[in-house]
Formats: sequence, structure tokens, C-alpha cells
Amino acid sequence: MDLVSGYKGVVGLVFGNDSSASSEDSYVERLLDRISNGVLAEDRRNAIAELQSVVAESRAAQLAFGAMGFPVLMSVLKEERDDVEMVRGALETLVSALTPIDHAKGPANEIQAALMNADLLSREAESISLLLGLLSEDDFYVRYYTLQLLTALLTNSQNRLQEAILAIPRGITRLMDMLMDREVIRNEALLLLTHLTREAEEIKKIVVFEGAFEKIFSIIREEGGSDGGVVVQDCLELLNNLLCNSASNQILLRETIGFDPLVSILKLRASTYSFTQQKTINLLSALETITLLILGVPDTEIAKDSDKMTNKTVLVQKNVIDHLLMLGVESQWAPVSVRCAALRCIGDLIAGHAKNRDALASKVLGEEPQLEPSLNSILRIILRTSSMQEFIAADYVFKCFTEGNADGQTMLASTLIPQPNSMTHAPPEEDVHMSFGSMLLQGLTLSESEGDLETCSRAASVLSHVLKDNIQCKERAIRIELEAPTPSLGGAEPLMHRMVKYLALASSMKTKDGKSISGNLIVQPIILKLLVIWLSKCPNAVQCFLDSRPHLTYLLELISSPSATVCIRGLAALLLGECVLYNKSAENGKDSFTIVDSISQKIGITAFLMKFDEMQKSSIFTSVKSAQPRKPLTRSTAASMAEIEDVEESELPDQKKEDHPFLSLILDAQFVNFLRGLEDEIRESIVEVYSHPKSQVAVVPAELEQKSGEADREYIERLKLFVEKQCFEIQGLLGRNATLAEELAKSGGGSEQRTSGVSDRVQVDALRRDLQEASQRLEFLKAEKAKLESEASKYRNIAEKTESDLRSLSDAYNSLEQANFNLEKEVKALRSGGSGLDLEALKAEAREEAQKESEAELNDLLVCLGQEQSKVERLSARLLELGEDVDKLLEGIGEEDDAALPEDEDEEE
Repeated sequence: MDLVSGYKGVVGLVFGNDSSASSEDSYVERLLDRISNGVLAEDRRNAIAELQSVVAESRAAQLAFGAMGFPVLMSVLKEERDDVEMVRGALETLVSALTPIDHAKGPANEIQAALMNADLLSREAESISLLLGLLSEDDFYVRYYTLQLLTALLTNSQNRLQEAILAIPRGITRLMDMLMDREVIRNEALLLLTHLTREAEEIKKIVVFEGAFEKIFSIIREEGGSDGGVVVQDCLELLNNLLCNSASNQILLRETIGFDPLVSILKLRASTYSFTQQKTINLLSALETITLLILGVPDTEIAKDSDKMTNKTVLVQKNVIDHLLMLGVESQWAPVSVRCAALRCIGDLIAGHAKNRDALASKVLGEEPQLEPSLNSILRIILRTSSMQEFIAADYVFKCFTEGNADGQTMLASTLIPQPNSMTHAPPEEDVHMSFGSMLLQGLTLSESEGDLETCSRAASVLSHVLKDNIQCKERAIRIELEAPTPSLGGAEPLMHRMVKYLALASSMKTKDGKSISGNLIVQPIILKLLVIWLSKCPNAVQCFLDSRPHLTYLLELISSPSATVCIRGLAALLLGECVLYNKSAENGKDSFTIVDSISQKIGITAFLMKFDEMQKSSIFTSVKSAQPRKPLTRSTAASMAEIEDVEESELPDQKKEDHPFLSLILDAQFVNFLRGLEDEIRESIVEVYSHPKSQVAVVPAELEQKSGEADREYIERLKLFVEKQCFEIQGLLGRNATLAEELAKSGGGSEQRTSGVSDRVQVDALRRDLQEASQRLEFLKAEKAKLESEASKYRNIAEKTESDLRSLSDAYNSLEQANFNLEKEVKALRSGGSGLDLEALKAEAREEAQKESEAELNDLLVCLGQEQSKVERLSARLLELGEDVDKLLEGIGEEDDAALPEDEDEEE
């Protein structure tokens, strides 16, 4: 092996160039010499046992073994398969050589001997083939150690082992056969296949072709389903590897054994309501499988999207919604992680699927007489749960239910009917009989303590889903009026005004030591999100918001507040920008010009627009944009996933300097993209209003004319006042333009470079995006061109080779034709001169030769018969000497032979 010489160099660096300097090195060398050159089998076995022991305990011995031990032990596996004990010892030693030894006490830069040994062994394709061949051995320990060795190789040299196994005929088949072996062997094979199928698409296809689905579900049934042990977890992890990013495997599962075995794993037995950690992990793995089928393969092709929709349809037909509702809604004794995963599955299952949405809305939970619609039960979870993760998961269900579902939004909005004050604080058990909208409004209008404000914000999140992109629902919500908590305080109050009131309360509430309440870090952004969605493309909502003059003042203060987070200031700026963008009012004090003027005076146009940039650059928004794809649930991550815990209050950001850690889950990517488009429109609208303000004076031509009976002196005084007023307005406009020029200069561009301020920046950004898209398109076309040129060259070579083959065939055909012509010519010549041949003489000559050959064979048989006769005579004499009766021994032998003769003759005939 050429690699061994290089490896010895590494060992030399560790131990020094003198091999005798290391006792471990020399000891390993002596043991290897006993194994390869020993005479006694027992001594060689003892040497292997000693070698295994020292390699398992010493990193130095591992390095020494890697330098010279692999050829010796591989030859044992190859040439001494009959000696089972030797093969066992060799395999166990190889496993020890590839198993890392705890090096906590060693230096940080110490060489990893196990990794180097794995690299060395994986480089030899013949070694992998030899190991796979050992899986067919009868000995249990040989198969067990072989699987352990392959798993160790896969852990350290995954790509090489995958390539080697694919290159070996029936390599995967041998591994699949191990799933039907004894339990210990089966479990090791499961781990090995799980590692193999994480990224290798070709291996996935072969494993599925070998009947992996049937074997996986068979093992899960044997182990007891979700109540089983870690083997069930390994089976589900293997199943998820096979289904992840593979549309063909998902179709094969659906059309062969179906989804019934998978759905049955989610079914809870009446006597097994206790949730151990392992059962929790098993259920999470099964829910991940459901999620993979629901989300399908991330591809934009229509065919792939139809496969995803088909999976959703079939799963609902198998009543998976019932099992998910049991896990996520009804089983409140289930762990939080399971409830959250089940709720997310429900959301994914109904997203974009009208029939599945209707199926969920028609579900009724509970028992008589406490039955209620499933959506009401999910809303109750949102309003009452103490877990932030559970609130986010349940909120996701409503987001998926209302997205693109105008009928569903209208149905939910139609139930928004305020309850009398006597019912507002009814006992919790009474809300079972309340409608969805009444329960939602009750959550929106609770008292103003800290906990109630958080409940209000959660209800506001649900309301934002009901109102999103639906003008009818927004108009209906505008008309909702709430009774004052105390009738003496005034009359009815619009729902929107109550939301702004709670927004202001959340920012003002402090703890006893003066610190901001941590729960408000998420209350304000959620209420702001509701208001931003409510005012979007709805002038009546803008009018309702501006009906209360303090609202504008409060927003201006919130935008410039140093104690507010970047996200809160940015959302407040967007809300104020909507009051300009969607403002259709002509009333003084409420029109867009007045609002822009207030922004200019209190904040400054540039400072106001910078709030958008600060928000887009904040950690919350960048984390949403760069969301990483979900990681698969493995043995290493399962324990942490099974035990979800809310962020402790001590870990939350102090005094509102930072955003709430869960805010990125509420402000999802879709909402962030909506804000980005809204931001561009607001920029253009504000610049347009600020640059072209409306005339503050309506010039009536009649005012310039002298009225009847008016004295000349009075007329001149009136005209003078009119001109002075106009001069004052012109001075105001000049001051406004000077302020605009100054702010634009501060923002980094002079009048020569940027003539239209912020609008130019918007255009530049758009042009930059267009240029980037054009560059990407150009790179794509270049790649396509190179690909086409490569294919053309390939086909050109094939055509040249085919033409050469045709020429060779033509030449060969011509030579055959010539040979055939010559043979026909000779045949004709022979036929024409046939009278000169003596056929009878030829026959006689052939007969004589055959007779000679048969005589020679007969002579050989006679000689052999004579030799046998002499042997019989000698044996007879010897038997007589020993006192045996020879005639008696030979009696009946001839008769048996004679009796067999006719049958033999018949057979010969």
C-alpha cells in the first residue's frame, strides 16, 4: 500500500524518526509480526487479542497501527475466513483503531489517530468490498463488528464510503438484508443506513427500490409504534432521509403502502397518555415526516406542486387532522414541543388547500354538552397558553387558514359582535358557548394590567390575519364600537381607538424599579402590525385613525422615542406613512399635507425615512430574511427539540434596548416583504407631497374685484392684506424648499447629483436590482451556452466514432464477400472435377482409422483390467492370511451385477 509509507511519515513526526523511541510503536510492531508470521494458530489469536486491547486504550498505538497494521489484518480477513476467531479479532481491532479515544487530557492540537486511520482504510475500495462480503458470513459477531466498522468509516469518511458502496455490485442490497437479521444486527444496520441516506440521492433510490418502506414500518410495528424505544426513532429518521427532497420517493410511498402506517403512529392509545422523553421524540419524528410530505420538494415546477397538494388531500382523507387536533389541541397533558409541532402541521396542511380548510373549520372538539368548533379551541389556546411557542404555533394555524381565503375571513369577521360588559369578564368555562368573534373581542378588550395586555396583543395578531388584504372585513371592524369599562367615563369607543390606547399603555407601563415590562417588547410590535395591516389600502381606516387628534401626536413621539426599539420605531413610521399614502381626506388637520408638515417639523423628513433603513438592518429583520432551512431531527438534536422551554425573563433584553427574541417568528418573511414594498410607496408619496404642497389659499376671482358700495380706500386695504398673505405663504414655501435641500444634502447627495432626493434613491435601487437580475440572467445564458457546446462536442465525437465503425464494418463485409466468392469458385471447381475423386476410398480410409483407435482403447482397458485383477488377488491372499473367508465375502456380488445388467442395457438402449 503506497499510503502506508506516507502514513509512516506522519507517525515519524509524532514519535520521532527513530522507531525504537516509542515503546508502543515497537510493541505494536512485534504483535503484528506474531500475527503475520506466527506458526501456532493459538499464538496468533492471542497476539490479535493483545493488539486489540492496546489499540483500544492508546492513541500512540492507534497511530502505530495505522502505519503498518492494515495490510496485516486485511490479509487475515481475506485469506483466513475459516478461522472465525481470527476474523472476529481482526474486525474488533479495526473497530478500535477507528474509534476516537477521549483526548480531553491531551494537547488541543493533538493528531486524531482515529480520523487518520479511517481516512487510510476508506481510500482502499477493495477493503470496502471485502467488508461488505463479510456481511454474508454465518457468525453473528463477524456481521456485528463489520457493521460497526462500516459505521465508524461512514462517520469519518462519508463521501468516500458512499462512492465505494455504490461502486460495489449489490453493496446496498447486502446492507438492506441486515434489516431482517437479529435485533442487534438490525439496529446497527439502521444506524448505518441512516448515515448513508442523509445526502446521497442515488443511495436513497436504491434503498427504496430494495423495499425500505415496508421494512421500516414493519420494524416500527414490532417495536410498538410511538411507544417504542430508540429503534423507532432511528426508523423514522431513516424514513425522513428517504423522503426529504425526493418527490419520486414520496410518490412511491403514497402509491405503494400508502400513508396509513404513518398516520397510525400518531394515534394515542387510551392507556398510554403518559409521555416519556422517548415517546415525545418518536412523535416529533413522525410529525416531521408529515411535514415533509405536506411541504413536498422545494421546487417551482407545477408537477411538484401538484404532488404536494395530492399529499395534503390524501393525508386529510386518512383523518390525519383528527390525530393532529388530538395531539395539538385536546391533549393538553402532551409536551409543549409535541403540541407546537402538531399545530404547525395543521397550518401547513390547510395552507393553500380549500377543501382542507373547510375540513378543519367543520371539526368539532370536546364532549357533550361542551362541544365547540376547532377554530374556537385553537383561539382559546392563543389567549390562555403560558408558552410563547404554543401561541406562535396556534397563530400560524390562523395565518394559513386566512391566507387567500376571503370567504373564511368574512365568515370569521361576521362573528365580531361585542358582548355586554356583564359578559366581558364571565368565568372561563362560559366562553365555550361564545362565538369565535365574541371570544376574540373579549381577548382584545380585557383590563389594562400587564398580563391582559399580552393577551390583547395575541388577539390582535389573530385579528390581523382576519383583516389582511380584505377591505370588507376592515370596513366591518371599523364599525365595531366598544362600551366604556365604566359608563360614566363616556360613550362607545371604536375598536381601533382601543387598540391605539393599549399601544400607548404598553409603552408607559413600568415595573416598581422603573424598568420597562419585558412582555411589552412583544405587545407593541404585534399591535403595530395589526394597525399597519388594517390601514393598508383602506382610506376609511386611515380616516378612523386620524379622527382622534392625539393619535398623530403619539405616533410622532413614538417614532422619535429613544427608549423604543428599532423595530417599534420602524413600524410606527410605516403606520404614519400609511396615513399619508392612503389619505383621501380634504379636511384641514387630517389631510396628507398636514401630516407631512408635522413630520417635517417634529422629526425631519430625512430622519423619518431613515427609520425604515434602521428597521430593515435590525437583527429581527435580517434573521427573517436569512432564515435557514429546518434541520432534520437526529439523535444529537432530538433531546433538545423534545424539551422546549420559554425564554426566561432574566434573559430578555433590558429596558427595551433590543427586540423580543420571538419577534422574528411573528414578523415572518411574507410580512417583511410586504413592508418592503410598502416602504417604497411611502417614500415616493411623502416626497411627492412635500415637494408639491397644495395651495393654502383658494383664490377667488371675485375677491380681486371691487365690491359694490366699497370705498376705494377699503378696496386698496383689502388688496394689500391679500398680497401680504400671499407673500407670507411664499416665504413659507421658500423655507420649506430650503429645509428640503438641507436635509437632502445631509443624506449624502447634492442638488447636482440627486435632483429629486429620496425618489432618485428609489429609482437607483430599482435600477441596481434590474442590473443584478440582468447579470444573473447573463451568467445563466453563459452557462447554458457552455453546456450546449459541451453536448455538441460530445455528439460530434459520437458521430465520428459511429462513422469510423461503419467504415470498419464495410471493409469487413467486403472481405467476407471476397472470401465467399473464392469459396464458391473452389466449390464449382470441385464439382466440375468430381469424377476424379474416389469417395469410396475415402470412406474406407476413415473406417480403418476408427477401427485402429477402438483397438487401442480396448488394449488400454485390458491392461487396466489386468492391473485390477492382480490387486484383487493380492487382497484375497491378505484376507486369507487374516482368516477371512473370501468366497463368502464375494458371494452374491456377481448376482447383483447380473441383475443390474438388463436395466443398464435398457438405459443404454
